[in-house]
This record gives sequence, C-alpha cells and structure tokens, in this order.
Amino acid sequence: MALTIDHLRADVADVLGEDPADIPVDENLVDYGMDSVRIMALLERWRRDHGTRAGFVDLAEQPAIEAWARILGVAS
Repeated sequence: MALTIDHLRADVADVLGEDPADIPVDENLVDYGMDSVRIMALLERWRRDHGTRAGFVDLAEQPAIEAWARILGVAS
C-alpha cells in the first residue's frame, strides 16, 4: 500500500497519541510533541511497510507532514 497524506497524518497521530484530525499538515510537529525517538519509530515503520528510503536528518530538519510528504514522494 502506498503512503498518502492521510496515512502520514494517521501514523504521526498514532505515535503522538492524538486524533489525526488534530494534527495539521503544515505546522511544526515538534510543537505537538514530536521528538527524535518518534521520528525514528515512524521512519522504521515506513521503511518496513513501504520501502521508504528517506533518512532521519531529512525528516528531522523539516518536521511537518507536508514537508515529509515531499521528502517521501507521497502523492497529494
């Protein structure tokens, strides 16, 4: 299954313990509790389930779902 914006949002919400509707795509996820451990957990999940090849630094430097979608090649 291919990654989508909704899938990214749902996965982010899952690691943050939030409702996906409460996670905006254009805001800094650090403000919502995202940290390096959670980024690594997401990255490992996406590598395992979707073959993602992005690196940790790529995601950590731009912690927003819309930025991650571009980095991960997710279609909008």
